[in-house]
Amino acid sequence: MSWLWDIQGGATLGVIWAIMALGLYLTYRVLNYADLTVDGSLTLGGAISAVCVAAGVSPILAILIATVGGMMAGSVTGFLHTKFKIPDLLAGILTQFALYSINLRIMGKANFGLLNEVTLFSQIKELGVPSKWAGLLVGVVFAVVLIIAVYCFFGTEIGCALRATGNNPHMVRAMGANTKVYIVLGLIVGNGLVAMSGALLAQYQGYADINMGVGTIVIGLAAIMIGEVLFSKKTYFHRLAGVVIGSIVYRIIIAFVLRISLT
Repeated sequence: MSWLWDIQGGATLGVIWAIMALGLYLTYRVLNYADLTVDGSLTLGGAISAVCVAAGVSPILAILIATVGGMMAGSVTGFLHTKFKIPDLLAGILTQFALYSINLRIMGKANFGLLNEVTLFSQIKELGVPSKWAGLLVGVVFAVVLIIAVYCFFGTEIGCALRATGNNPHMVRAMGANTKVYIVLGLIVGNGLVAMSGALLAQYQGYADINMGVGTIVIGLAAIMIGEVLFSKKTYFHRLAGVVIGSIVYRIIIAFVLRISLT
């Protein structure tokens, strides 16, 4: 029975982290931009969400505010890359380092607890949903909505131009479009999703920590690669769904490895 709970716990964390993986997929695969801002923007989302919830802000509104914070972080990285000609990796590292101090300033300490605070997950539990399933339910709803939203966005004129910027920037410039605008836009949307994941993670685990974003890039890339193996040469909708499935598979594998190591 304990194995079943390991699967359930891994799936819950998987769908929450999958939102981050979707944001990383947008920059890393679609935009072809290696963005290292994500380690800082995930912590930023968690910090903003935790502080807002503790201040009495609605949990949903706290998540939206955190998402905006992540979008601002992405815009800084985009500005450094497009305006100051800083290489993509270095631009992300500079923003990530700056966010470390900003996150500490937001929380006021290295670890910000949400003990006895009203979070989105506690609200779901009050509706009668068992505590072990509340996190999975919230994560699945967010993941499904975001998959549909991102897929529809890719079908718009702006979304197509964004995809073209990652595939063939020379063609986009030849058509009179400014690729710098689409690079910044992709970073804004991608880091917004990463921060949203951090906001949900902070409310789910009951605290925000200054080091909660460490290794985010590795987790995101692992989810993307597993998803691509499972859904290779498919439509964008299948690829987005594959990222979510890949994140779930990755977290379940981690849960099993921890279980084996403890037995």
